[in-house]
Amino acid sequence: MTESKKMAYIAYQALDEKKGEDIRIIQISEISVVADYFLIAHGNNTPQVQALMDNVSEKMYKAGFPVKRTEGNRNSSWVLLDFGDVVVHVFDREDRLFYDLEHIWSDGKHIFPEDLKE
Repeated sequence: MTESKKMAYIAYQALDEKKGEDIRIIQISEISVVADYFLIAHGNNTPQVQALMDNVSEKMYKAGFPVKRTEGNRNSSWVLLDFGDVVVHVFDREDRLFYDLEHIWSDGKHIFPEDLKE
């Protein structure tokens, strides 16, 4: 397993553990130099968005992957956590629909969590 796959899998598990909604993993390494993977999820309310953000940060840090940059704050409806090769986007439901990152990055390859374990 490559390091970026491992990172993406840990982030996915952290989102899933806190009941992130409609978690998507998009491999963008072949179409962009920004990162290898984008993970996109949403929460149903501000406390859940915060819980998702906190859990991803904590699990990644414990695995040796501290966040390099965070955009947004505890009151934001969209938080971006940049881990270098993996970027995690956590939205509230309305902003996720509005920004529609899945459409913007539709040239990327949609990945299933089990594909990251190979």
